[in-house]
This record gives sequence, structure tokens and C-alpha cells, in this order.
Amino acid sequence: MAHHTFNTTFSELPTTVFETMSLLAAKHQSTNLGQGFPDNELEGPASMKELVNSSMYEHSNQYPQLMGLPQLRQAVAAHSERHAGIPVDPQTEVLITVGATEALAAAFLGLLNAGDEVIFFEPSYDSYLPMVRRAGGVPRIVQLQQPNWSIDAGELEAAFSPATKLLVLNTPHNPTGKVFSLQELQLIAGLCQKHGCLCLLDEVYEHLVFPGHQHITLRSLPGMHDRCLRIGSAGKTFSFTAWKVGWITGPQALIAAVTKAHQFIVFTVPSAIQRAVAFGLDEEQSFYCGLGEALSRKRRLLADQVAALGFRVLPAEGTYFLVADFAGLLPGGSQEDDVAFCYRLTAEAGVTLIPVSAFYADRATAPRTLVRFVFCKTDEKLQTACDKLRAYFNAAK
Repeated sequence: MAHHTFNTTFSELPTTVFETMSLLAAKHQSTNLGQGFPDNELEGPASMKELVNSSMYEHSNQYPQLMGLPQLRQAVAAHSERHAGIPVDPQTEVLITVGATEALAAAFLGLLNAGDEVIFFEPSYDSYLPMVRRAGGVPRIVQLQQPNWSIDAGELEAAFSPATKLLVLNTPHNPTGKVFSLQELQLIAGLCQKHGCLCLLDEVYEHLVFPGHQHITLRSLPGMHDRCLRIGSAGKTFSFTAWKVGWITGPQALIAAVTKAHQFIVFTVPSAIQRAVAFGLDEEQSFYCGLGEALSRKRRLLADQVAALGFRVLPAEGTYFLVADFAGLLPGGSQEDDVAFCYRLTAEAGVTLIPVSAFYADRATAPRTLVRFVFCKTDEKLQTACDKLRAYFNAAK
């Protein structure tokens, strides 16, 4: 066979640490708090599962409309107005996608030209960087500052240039759990307007916000309505991560550009699941509006115990992720980094976590002693993990 060079953006990517840690967890039969999805017992409403099944028999199983079923686009529009105060036209300003990741890909491909610069914050969801590059964009990364994951205003302003096309904002934020404050959003909004920049808002965890905190969408701020696209996810909103239904809302011109890319990536989304999501957004509000309180309780269960073991738990206001610093658990002089620490915990303690450096473009500039716990698990699994960690670290003393 002749030698071929494959696409360098993807072919040169290493195996993701998420896949590596999942395989290691299976090998050692560890308690896996690395995988970012809820346990089966915490899945969403049974009514939605039943509707998927019945829809396959009661409705057509042929191609639905390119932009999504009318009833789901209407439900997304109603959800936007009800929870964010932003009316959208379900006919022209809502696109249904195969999960939020496809919405991101379609947005990058539909909006970016070669050389367009894209600003995003780090740590970041791992699809941003390769997809921006594959779309021809040039990443401009701004690191959030520990311990509160704050923005350095000077660093952010310096990231803008005449070539800046797009800013990507993920709030509530994976992996830190940060919910960006109104003051931070006002800073971002002012700079985006100053530089004529569009915004792609990854808001898949919008309902996973703890009591006493509030998710505010950047699109609701003055001057931002016509330059923002908002992404949502049924997988996160209903704890059905396998369903892969997402949506993107925004100005008609921007949605039209994203739809052109969407039609050649997937064309459309399974109709039976679309019907169930439409029903859920309208009729199962009690489920997703209760997620923040339920997850806050689980976070406390985990945070109190890992803090007592010697982890320094970093603050968060939402999501189902907990970031902690393990530096205080290392013996004096140890140079062990987060990857090695996670390997060791999996093999020796029987608990799997994710190294936070995996969320950075360059590990050389990433924090070395941070790990991410996932706590959208049963209380029993969380307690088992804590018990294993306690036994392991106590034995090491």
C-alpha cells in the first residue's frame, strides 16, 4: 500500500486520557469517578423513555426536517424564554443537533474562515482545540486563575486582535464547576463589542447550578443579543447522555450559517428522541430544575470527606465536577504529577479520577497537582470511593 499522510489535526492526537483512564479502571475494577456521566439510577424521567419507544411505532421513522422537529424547536424556544428570558423564533433561530459536540463542530465549520482567531478559556472541553484548528481557526487561549478560576482582565484583552472572529464561553464550566459572574460576563461583553467579536456559548450545564448561585447567559446582556449563539444539551439536562440531542439558538443569520455545516455533518437527528426531549422540556421541568440542589448535596458528601483526607478542594458553583489539589498528600520532595497520581490511585487505591492537565493544550503550562472527581453517582458509590481513599492514605502514613 502506498504511504499516505492522514489529516494531521486528528491523526496526531494521542489517545485521550479519558479513554486511557476508563480502560485502566476496567482493568483494575476500580470505583470510577472519572467518567463524566450519571449512574443509571440517576437517569431522567421514565415518561421520556416510554415516549421514545411509543414514538417509533406511532410516528414516521423517516428523515425528519433538517433543522429539527417543529415541536422540539418550539419547546426549545419556550425553554429559552422561560429560563433565560430570551425569546427566539422556532422557525429560524433554533437548530436541533446530534448533541452539543456536533453543535460546536457545526458552529466552528459554519462560522470560521482560515486564519480567524478564536478565544477560549483554559482548562477547556477537549473538543474545542482540535475542532477550531480543523475549521481553519487559530486558537487564542486564556488561562483561568486559581483558586477561584478568575479571569485576568489584562490577559483577556491582550488575546483580542483584528483577526478575532469568535469567543467560546463555557458556563457553568467543565471541568472546574465555575459559574461565571455577572461582572465577568460584563467584562467579556464589553471586549466582544469593542472588537466586533461573535460568541459561542456552551451552556450545557445551565440547570446544574447550586442553590444560592445563578446562571446568567451572556446573550442576555446589553449589546450581546445579535452576536451570540447558545448551545444546550438534553444529555445534561435530563441525564440521558446516550441520547445525543442538543440545540443551538441565536440570530437567524448565524443559525443559517451553522445549519449549512450541520446538513453535511449529520443532516438530522433521530425523530423519536426529539419527540421525547420536546415533551421533557415542557412537562418534566421539575426534574431538571431540581438538579442543582441534588448535585449540591452530592458534592458536599464528597467534598467534606476528600478535604479531611488532605485534598484541597477548589470552589465551584455548579456542574457535577469537583477539582481538588493533591499536593498536600505527596511525600516531601515528590515530583509526581497528576497523570501519575491518577494511575497510582487507580492501581493501588481502586479509585479512578481524571488529571486536570488533560484539559490544557500544553501540559507544560498546566497545573501539575489537580484532579477532577465526578459526583453524579449514587451515594453508595461516592461513599465506597471515599472509604477506599481513606484506607489507602491511612495505610501510607
